[in-house]
Amino acid sequence: MQSADVKFNKNSLILTLKRYSSAVSDMERTILLPSLLRDVPSDCEAADEACKDLYTNYLMLKAIRNTVESSLLPLDDHKAKNTALPTTPKPLLDADPEALFLFHLRGMFSVMSDLTKKTKSLTEKYLDIIGVAN
Repeated sequence: MQSADVKFNKNSLILTLKRYSSAVSDMERTILLPSLLRDVPSDCEAADEACKDLYTNYLMLKAIRNTVESSLLPLDDHKAKNTALPTTPKPLLDADPEALFLFHLRGMFSVMSDLTKKTKSLTEKYLDIIGVAN
């Protein structure tokens, strides 16, 4: 049995998820009027489908944090993700399980790190909008 005060490696998934959750909580505490973010363009390429205004990004970052913390997918998203998966598990089983795990683990670290950076950037932009120095 592990003790409650286990030290996490700086690259552990749990610590990465905690950093993301903390960044979103800081964003929520800082951004008192999220509606000010409407129609403010985000820092992404215009051709990118996910390129929305900062308000949409704000809502997305909060929703992802809520999903990470609750471990529950919203019903509609869950259905959409299930239809995108292969109808049989055969393609997934052909890969080496350890290699597949490491591939997804690296991907998870990458995505969570990028989301943490976006969250911090959005918070800084909001502070700029309302005229508060960092």
